Amino acid sequence: MEEKKDIKSITLPQLTEELTALGEKPFRARQIYRWIHVKLAEGFESMTDLSGQLREKCIQTFLYTALEPVKIQESKIDGTRKFLFRLPDGNTVESVWMKYKHGNSVCISSQVGCRMGCRFCASTIGGLERSLLPSEMLEQVYAIQRITGERVSNVVVMGIGEPLDNYENLLTFLRILTDENGLHISQRNVTVSTCGIVPRMRQLADEKLQITLALSLHGTTDEKRRRLMPIAEKYSIDQLMQACAYYFEQTGRRITFEYSLVGGVNDTEEDAGQLAQLARPLACHVNLIPVNPVRERDYVSSTGARVQAFKSRLEKARVNVTVRREMGRDIDGACGQLRRNME
Repeated sequence: MEEKKDIKSITLPQLTEELTALGEKPFRARQIYRWIHVKLAEGFESMTDLSGQLREKCIQTFLYTALEPVKIQESKIDGTRKFLFRLPDGNTVESVWMKYKHGNSVCISSQVGCRMGCRFCASTIGGLERSLLPSEMLEQVYAIQRITGERVSNVVVMGIGEPLDNYENLLTFLRILTDENGLHISQRNVTVSTCGIVPRMRQLADEKLQITLALSLHGTTDEKRRRLMPIAEKYSIDQLMQACAYYFEQTGRRITFEYSLVGGVNDTEEDAGQLAQLARPLACHVNLIPVNPVRERDYVSSTGARVQAFKSRLEKARVNVTVRREMGRDIDGACGQLRRNME
């Protein structure tokens, strides 16, 4: 028997082709696509303006991915909500909903687990289980919008997993998420984070999308980066900076450097000076992150005074810098923590 196609993972032109092959008129594809990606229907049964016969045909032909919320935690501090979703195969992933003045932001996962092994991150403990399908990435956004009843205006692919290690599925996800026939979230309101897979960064640059690329830098020398991130064994800072320059050249989009401040490891005056030297030529934005303590790791956050001194040093060097506002620390806010605690 032919394997069913995952309808939420296919673009509108592909869906039109599929339905035409089933003997349906092309306008039906647009109708169904709208139910999936605009009205966020939970299944074919909800598509009330389709005939019973067509709904049945769709149930027989396509898979319809929906995620089940297993646990929802809400921060008493800032209203941030963290979701643990069960996937159709029983695996779980995390997503976070954050409310800002400029709109609602959702941080989603791109894999179940992660094989990148960054030393301060809970997501990598236990390694990689599998990559997520485009439907499973989209459904994190859709399910949160259904549950909260509020529109999501910004999406950050920065939860569990390395997005560029799931490259093709990520691209399909980005195309459907930003498609004018779907939720139509502006590409400029989408951020994709990477720990620095250089060939994929260059490949993404060639797509000429208008998304923001955020590089998890976390160290200003190869030696320091290697202590924190195994990927640094493969690609040097010099190679990374060349890839960043290429991305900027191809897209005109400024790169963001994500820099987790780990007490006594990468938060000195000297580190700040070296970071300024890397960021300034690329006109990068630097996002400083006081690292969330993870119980399986022995890294600690930098002190508040150290964070401020680091920020001031960058500002003096005329680098655009912000300190990430800590959201949801009282609800296992760091990537991978909630999933670990449920195991």
